[in-house]
Amino acid sequence: MTPDSSPSSVDDPLFESGHRIFANKDLLKIGHVPEADRIVGRDEEISKLAKRLNGAVHGYSPENVMIYGKTGTGKSLVSKHVCQRAQNAAQDGVEIGTAYIDCAEDNTETQAISSLAAKLNDEPSTGISVPHTGLSTSKYYKLLWKTLDAQFDSVIIILDEIDLMNDDSVLMKLSRAEEAGKIDCSVGVIAISNKIQYVDNVNERVKSSFQHKELFFKPYDANQLREIMFNREDAFQDGVLSEDVIPLSAAFAAQEHGDARKAIDILRHAGEVAYEAGAEQVTEEHVRQAQQHAEKDRFRELVNGAPTQAKAALLALTELSVNSNDDAFLTSRVYDQYERICNHLDMDILSVRRFRDILKEQAFLGVVEIEKINKGSAGGIHLQNRLIEDPQVVRETILEDSRMQDWTRE
Repeated sequence: MTPDSSPSSVDDPLFESGHRIFANKDLLKIGHVPEADRIVGRDEEISKLAKRLNGAVHGYSPENVMIYGKTGTGKSLVSKHVCQRAQNAAQDGVEIGTAYIDCAEDNTETQAISSLAAKLNDEPSTGISVPHTGLSTSKYYKLLWKTLDAQFDSVIIILDEIDLMNDDSVLMKLSRAEEAGKIDCSVGVIAISNKIQYVDNVNERVKSSFQHKELFFKPYDANQLREIMFNREDAFQDGVLSEDVIPLSAAFAAQEHGDARKAIDILRHAGEVAYEAGAEQVTEEHVRQAQQHAEKDRFRELVNGAPTQAKAALLALTELSVNSNDDAFLTSRVYDQYERICNHLDMDILSVRRFRDILKEQAFLGVVEIEKINKGSAGGIHLQNRLIEDPQVVRETILEDSRMQDWTRE
């Protein structure tokens, strides 16, 4: 059937002709990169990152950048935005390639490099075929180098959630490729992490090769969160949002460390709740229901992506919280419980120092709250740890991991 002969649309009562709540739901997708005038509160970060990548615009080597910040602070958004603008600003004759890798999905060196080669390769112009699987890591690197040299003068690679990679050698090989004579093309890497201690645990050879500049993203405040959501208000049909929906969504997200991702999640969920309920307008009650839903989703994402040792540490704090009238516990007491869990699950037991680091990382992610307690000149200063989330919800989420389930069989 040719396009001219395709049948016209037919009204069917089973389907709505238009969505009564949403006008353009894509504006509420987490991975959506909005226009520059929709990006709020990140002018300074955009400017600093652009300066680090400026060399690529002129055909020189861009700098490597390490970006830190909690979930929902705009790290990925700004990185993608600046990369797009660098491509658009490239001087005549300069070809810039950009690629984004989610290390939560491509968490091995082979997966990351094969994905990079596939994403950056334009097979009709290069004549290079990149199979999804079946090659060794070294062969994927060779395909990547060929692909880059065939098409680009500079390439900027975003490695999001780099701390979830099980091998940091990819940083060294990408940053040393030009120097080692593997390629003529210049490569710059933007590595993004929620963990401020990430680089401290990186191999010294990798640090020496990567030679990065650091950029830290602060959480959004309530005013910025409101502006972010007002800038996406046209995702909804006119008049659908009651006047308290956006302020309340922003207030909920501001309470949870200024997470713009959560604010947008709540707004989208509120619309979905209203739609499922058959409502004509999104109200405060829909936001409150959406907040509970989004909170469970956010927490489940954080915990499911955590290393096994972090889950064991959280489970230790959770067990104490569930089985005690107290809600805060000294690190030494949590560590004792952690040791019992590791012995039962036949896991390696980390040192007290490394265990403290894990609790600090969980505090940084907003799962745990740590408070200093001064017991005077004789007792010294101690740390108390408290779960921010409902202990029962934390326990249920951790026990979704099959390795952790064995704890319930003691």
